[in-house]
Order: sequence, then structure tokens, then C-alpha cells
Amino acid sequence: QVQLVESGGGLVQAGGSLRLSCAASGRAFSKHVMGWFRQAPGKEREFVAFIMRNGELTYYADSMEGRFTISRDNAKNTLDLQMNSLKPEDTAVYYCAASRSPMGRVLRNAREYDYWGQGTQVTVSS
Repeated sequence: QVQLVESGGGLVQAGGSLRLSCAASGRAFSKHVMGWFRQAPGKEREFVAFIMRNGELTYYADSMEGRFTISRDNAKNTLDLQMNSLKPEDTAVYYCAASRSPMGRVLRNAREYDYWGQGTQVTVSS
């Protein structure tokens, strides 16, 4: 069992930056691959970024590539998402998620994740 708690959301102007954090508790954080997702009102949950167990592989949705950076610190049981050059369309609730999957590939489907945080609101004003 892994418990996840996001923080760092808030209101920012377009072009600004935010850094989201996800604190994990429970067992064997380093054995889980991690992802960030987001959900805007009236829309489905959307993949944002993925990171492998030791951080050796990262992957981003096309619209986030070059603006967002996912990272993790297994010693501290934390997952971060640095978001730069934010746009109004980035407004959403952002969730971190953990998967026990042993597959050595990128997981972009929310159904492939086992544990979820409660989400943190990011609002980007124009």
C-alpha cells in the first residue's frame, strides 16, 4: 500500500512556473513507477508525465514536452513536477499516481496505476 499526498498547486499567471510535489508513504516507493495526470472540469483525466523506478526513463505528453520536468527522490519518497511556461489550458487538478507494474515500459493509461493522491489545483490566469 502506498499513500500519496500532492502539494504545490496554486494560482499563477500565464508564462509563470509552479513546482508540484507528491509525498509518498508506505512500502517500497522505489519499486513503483510514477506518473502525473491532470483533469480539467468536464474533461477526462489526462496523462502528463511518467518516470521509471530509478528515474532512468522519463516520458511526457506532447503538449508538456520541454515545459514540464518530472523527477523523483527515492531516498525522500518524493515525486516532483516542475512546470514552466504555464498556459491557461494547463489549468486542472493534478494527480500523482503509483503503479506496481513490473513492466519496463511507459504507462500512460490511468487504469494502469494502483494508487492515487487526492489532487492539487493548478490555475493559470491569462
